[in-house]
Amino acid sequence: MTLIKQIKSCLLLGAALLTACGETAVDAPVAESAPTYNLTLNMTEFMAHVLEPTADGLWRSAGWVLDEVDGYYELYPTDDEGWQRVENHAAMIVEAGNALMLPGRAMPQAEWATYSQAMSTVGLTAMQAARDQDKEAIFQAGAQLYSVCTACHQAFNPEILSRFAPGSLAD
Repeated sequence: MTLIKQIKSCLLLGAALLTACGETAVDAPVAESAPTYNLTLNMTEFMAHVLEPTADGLWRSAGWVLDEVDGYYELYPTDDEGWQRVENHAAMIVEAGNALMLPGRAMPQAEWATYSQAMSTVGLTAMQAARDQDKEAIFQAGAQLYSVCTACHQAFNPEILSRFAPGSLAD
């Protein structure tokens, strides 16, 4: 093959490669737009319908009660099914913390993300405690969750703290 034929072959090959590369770039999928989130529940509704009942389910699964009717008794689960319910509540706490950080729901202050992430972390701790059927660890996780919730309420909704006075969890 003569030098001229080699140059022509290289040029044709180069043109083919450039064309192919150009087509790939043009035909590449366009980046999808950001996802949209259903934020139908406002913050009060989210707290009342999602977070509060979930946290109450966790809190009502740890500790002890002394009352006039039944005397002293424990709240801890007594079987695998009960511990599974506790683990389920803990998993919902993890996801509630994530849901509080969704665009459109999250507050712009850095503390909001800190409290939301702390809630998820406590939920993970509670999940492990439930898997281990560890009464002390689930009690401590419940105390940590209460601390996170109280600190967040103090920062973002101080007037709500009076709703959670001692005895407010009683049915």
